[in-house]
Amino acid sequence: MSISLSSLILLPVWISMAQIQQGGPDEKEKTTALKDLLSRIDLDELMKKDEPPLDFPDTLEGFEYAFNEKGQLRHIKTGEPFVFNYREDLHRWNQKRYEALGEIITKYVYELLEKDCNLKKISIPVDATESEPKSFIFMSEDALTNPQKLMVLIHGSGVVRAGQWARRLIINEDLDSGTQIPFIKRAMDEGYGVIVLNPNENYIEVEKPKIHVPSSSDSSDEPAEKRERKDKVSKETKKRRDFYEKYRNPQREKEMMQLYIRENGSPEEHAVYVWDHFIAQSAAENVFFVAHSYGGLAFVELMIQREADVKSKVTAVALTDSVHNVWHQEAGKTIREWMRENCCNWVSSSEPLDTSVESMLPDCPRVSAGSKV
Repeated sequence: MSISLSSLILLPVWISMAQIQQGGPDEKEKTTALKDLLSRIDLDELMKKDEPPLDFPDTLEGFEYAFNEKGQLRHIKTGEPFVFNYREDLHRWNQKRYEALGEIITKYVYELLEKDCNLKKISIPVDATESEPKSFIFMSEDALTNPQKLMVLIHGSGVVRAGQWARRLIINEDLDSGTQIPFIKRAMDEGYGVIVLNPNENYIEVEKPKIHVPSSSDSSDEPAEKRERKDKVSKETKKRRDFYEKYRNPQREKEMMQLYIRENGSPEEHAVYVWDHFIAQSAAENVFFVAHSYGGLAFVELMIQREADVKSKVTAVALTDSVHNVWHQEAGKTIREWMRENCCNWVSSSEPLDTSVESMLPDCPRVSAGSKV
């Protein structure tokens, strides 16, 4: 007879076992009963979760979705929008599926930047060795040589990558709403060079190396009987540890570690790096920034670190729902004055577009974006 997971709350049983084993002879009967109960647990049956394998397609076609002529993500058979709750009562699995689709969409947007917008993918750090972690940005052919004007785009925090404003909008609305592509195309049509930053690509993930722990039997100085006792305890401990690990991580997901990208380990570092190695070297007489959410904070940090250089090249900055804070970031008086003259922050609001919105901070004007989204 085997016992399913639903009939046993595992942790209290193990706790009870430990408590009983610490008791006197009177507890022997309870101990024996519990040991008998645990001996009848079928581990494989116990670990058969309702959750399906976390094995998802690696293409849009595999997910049976495609973007239509309006840039909307639709099921290729039903024509329906994306459904998050694909399997009822399996939130973790649905979330993992959503994240897997998001990774495919990120690559899809990268392809659009290169094919539809004719941008070049530029690897950073510029002097990276072959073996070290790398990131990249996108630039138009004339980004560094256009003598007149350059547009720089910075997205916000989270899962978004170069070319995106919001993954949620890409999936649930359309490409025009959620990507930077309309901004890029209009800028290029109006004669701007373009640089697209990638501030969230700060590290690569690799699988954690397995650490070998020598067994106690490696010590040949100990008497054989003592070694056998230690080995038995060690095996029991390992068995319990493996059991709990299997319970915690039933699908044996890989344990990952992060290797940070040199001089690009945060959005703030990334903005300064791209400024030093690209924007500051550009021929453009006028540089314009469009920065969303955390991208606004990254721009303010850039100003703090490169104030004179930024003032000499940047003409205007359009912020959207920026989360910068001139007090917390300790932006000086001269920076705050410059921002009042050269920046504008469009914020979510039900007021008509460009209606002035009161601000508690003494930096740039805030106006309505004409939408609560």
